[in-house]
Amino acid sequence: MRSDSEAPPTLGVGTAGRSESCWRPRWDWRRAAPETETEADNSLTETPETPVEKVNLENKFALFSEHWKPKVVGQLNGQQVKLAKLSGSFVWHHHETEDELFLVVNGHLRMELRDRTVELGPGEFLIVPRGVEHRPVAEGEVEVLLFEPTSTLNTGNVRNERTAEALEHL
Repeated sequence: MRSDSEAPPTLGVGTAGRSESCWRPRWDWRRAAPETETEADNSLTETPETPVEKVNLENKFALFSEHWKPKVVGQLNGQQVKLAKLSGSFVWHHHETEDELFLVVNGHLRMELRDRTVELGPGEFLIVPRGVEHRPVAEGEVEVLLFEPTSTLNTGNVRNERTAEALEHL
């Protein structure tokens, strides 16, 4: 492993005597170089555990028709990306420890809060902070993308026939 004195001159690393620019190298000089030629070859052929693939929302929405049953389409950093089709009114609820992001893909969603109502159209999103009581209402079918912690239960503090305990992964 290199010592600080052996580090190549770079910008933005944050040590004294170096530029304060925001630029950072794509490599990390603190990482040890491979000891052998075999280690070097293996490091180039390793594949990540999760493949890097694009997700087509239109294709994913076409895979299901039920309302108020979120489907997981991605995961990152303890968060899940979910898709849901909504129709009609949901239950008033809140989430003790999780914030929720609702992004409308198609249709119009009305998010009722105890003190006001927020109207959302395609391409608009709303973040509902933890502890805030809310009720999504969809006039007609609405397609939404949800971004929330993996631990988030769709009905929050309420358990009823619409509670989705185990979510399907598409």
